[in-house]
Amino acid sequence: MAEVEFRNVSRRYAGGVAALKDLSLTVADGEFLILVGPSGCGKSTALRLLAGLDKPSDGEIRIGGQVVNGLGPGQRDIAMVFQNYALYPHMTVYKNLAYGLKQRKTPRAEIERRVRDTAELLQIGELLNRKPGQLSGGQRQRVAMGRALVREPQAFLLDEPLSNLDAKLRNQVRGDLKRLHREVPVTSVYVTHDQVEAMTLGDRLCVMAAGEVQQIGSTDDVYHRPANTFVAAFMGSPPMNLLPGIVRAGRLQLGGAELHSVQCADGPVTVGVRPEHLQLSTADAEGAVPARVDFVEPLGSHALVTAVVDTPEPTRVIAQAPAGASYDAGAPIGLVVPREKTYLFDAETGKALP
Repeated sequence: MAEVEFRNVSRRYAGGVAALKDLSLTVADGEFLILVGPSGCGKSTALRLLAGLDKPSDGEIRIGGQVVNGLGPGQRDIAMVFQNYALYPHMTVYKNLAYGLKQRKTPRAEIERRVRDTAELLQIGELLNRKPGQLSGGQRQRVAMGRALVREPQAFLLDEPLSNLDAKLRNQVRGDLKRLHREVPVTSVYVTHDQVEAMTLGDRLCVMAAGEVQQIGSTDDVYHRPANTFVAAFMGSPPMNLLPGIVRAGRLQLGGAELHSVQCADGPVTVGVRPEHLQLSTADAEGAVPARVDFVEPLGSHALVTAVVDTPEPTRVIAQAPAGASYDAGAPIGLVVPREKTYLFDAETGKALP
């Protein structure tokens, strides 16, 4: 295992297109770090640079304290798991696991030990004589992870490894990954666009957009203390509601209602509140933001109520309601915004206000 470090790393392509801008990031020895963001945010570029599949335009990449900019993928002692499994279809599971070790001329007894230990760890021991075509998607993904782990690399890189699995299998393999990292705490960098995966798997999250880091922190930090409106809206399902408001004489005004006092300068702000924190009331309730129901989505354990607030342009918001909640389309309702669950952002920059 080893510490991984990006020092002011950028990657520009022909025409001056910047896929990654001045990335500085340290992944501690044994840490599981998630790079998360929408398509085109630079997360896969960062992983490819770390793996040696691409070269940075600027900056240094270090693995275990060694600068690896000039080293090829085979010289970096890292292992990578891809979205498409990348298994050899003509080989058995045993031979797929052993292939990399044989290429490194590892002694036969050591290959046998590592393959058997890894297969037991991943609970695929009974599959060693099968070929990939005889396996389910979840089993193939375990084999792909095993092929990386059996090498005992300094760092473990995972590029959206669960994207090809259905929802049930994703949940199962996600649990396998958490257990696996607990038992074998290899330094790991995991790329995903799925914020649920990011929040459930990582020790820390690095949220990216347009080639730049937006926030680095624990799941709790990123979810409960978002650095800006991008992070606030991206992390969470459904996402945080963001509405234009204004502060006058130290009090927050939103959608024609005067809410609570706030500790920020007077002027326009962006108000954030998560769906699970919004409370539904009658339209004429004191301190409630007037709105009208658009539609209701029953989800079994709860319902999601989408409503429209005039702020002054119509803005859709989502509120979580108890199971069985029923409202007619167009019905007037009130939205209560709890003071302790209100987020304020600068209206121009989108940065969180203290």
